[in-house]
Amino acid sequence: MCFFLGMGPGFWTPALTNLLEAKGLGAWVTAAFLTMPCAGLISPLIGGALADQKMRAERLLGWISILAAATNFAAFWALDAGWNPWWFIGLLALNSLIAGPMWGLGATIALSHLRDGERQFPLVRMGGTVGWMAAGFITSYVLHADHSTMSGYAAVVARLALGVVAFCLPATLPTSKPRSWASLLGLEAFDLMKQRELFVFFLVTGLLSIPLAAFYIYTPRHLAVLGDPHPTGTIAWAQWTEIATLLVLGAVMKRLRVKTVLLFALCVTALRFALFTMAGITAVKSWLVPGVVLHGVGYTFYFITAQIYLDRRVPPHMRGQAQGLMVLISGGLGTMLGTLLVGALYRVAVIGSHGGWAVFWGVLTSITFLCVGVFAAFYRSSKPLGARSERADGTN
Repeated sequence: MCFFLGMGPGFWTPALTNLLEAKGLGAWVTAAFLTMPCAGLISPLIGGALADQKMRAERLLGWISILAAATNFAAFWALDAGWNPWWFIGLLALNSLIAGPMWGLGATIALSHLRDGERQFPLVRMGGTVGWMAAGFITSYVLHADHSTMSGYAAVVARLALGVVAFCLPATLPTSKPRSWASLLGLEAFDLMKQRELFVFFLVTGLLSIPLAAFYIYTPRHLAVLGDPHPTGTIAWAQWTEIATLLVLGAVMKRLRVKTVLLFALCVTALRFALFTMAGITAVKSWLVPGVVLHGVGYTFYFITAQIYLDRRVPPHMRGQAQGLMVLISGGLGTMLGTLLVGALYRVAVIGSHGGWAVFWGVLTSITFLCVGVFAAFYRSSKPLGARSERADGTN
């Protein structure tokens, strides 16, 4: 399940910027990447609520995968046929809306059936990393589709495979009944924000998603500018360190407090963007590549830890909605604001030659250091993440 979850978007997401540039549609890059976070504001919460209250999660994932395959094909076919770019944007938005709940549902299914989620989920989730990495290498070195719609068509096959796999998963039954339209739409998940610990966590998650929005949009572009002939394949190297991190994450979570793990992840991310800034200052690719590699460490220690943390931290009947809320804040609101910001920043700093890549990455580096400061100052946690004695309400 996780392998095909990662493989689907892994085919075309890193290649999309260079693909649109090759078709003379560079001005549409921001609009294309905005479709995903805008959809993330709507469907993840609804998908999580349906899994919590109405429908078996694995069947919901299966039907979503099949519909996502159809809309994925339609979007890239419209681009290949030379239709007005708004057709591609609209179909990509529809695809993103349908696929929005997929990662949250995958986490809910896995954590519902694993006997030791803290130790086992990182290893299971590693399948998604391997899938994304395999897709990147296939795109660059097998299909030679860094600038081709073939990357989008390959994703259709992965989505269909995910649909087949999903229907073979064990039953993940709803854990509660809908109490109102608000609960059915997942709006009750916002009640979690009333708790200080979770409010700070979600706030920092949203802020962190702003600079992260630049990674798959503009890192391939910067690599190409610095002379890399296979930017999609280079981006996939981030997944090697993600795999290594996933192998040790379970042991780390058994021994360290959640604040320590998440703060370490934030510091690694800040270092990564600082290396990107040095690449902008020196125009040397050897600064950019280590930053790409560190992406896997920072991303895994933060977001995979966060999924496990939420599953244990919230009441059982809110688990699907909590995962949906994290997707909404990180993949929706934070990424939407980030896509708008980095798009404007790119036009001013890089295209407008007001500081170039150094200023572009420097501004984003400042945001990551802000995340470090806010989390260090305001988050409070008193138990190691692997401590099973902590109740869902956070008390001991």
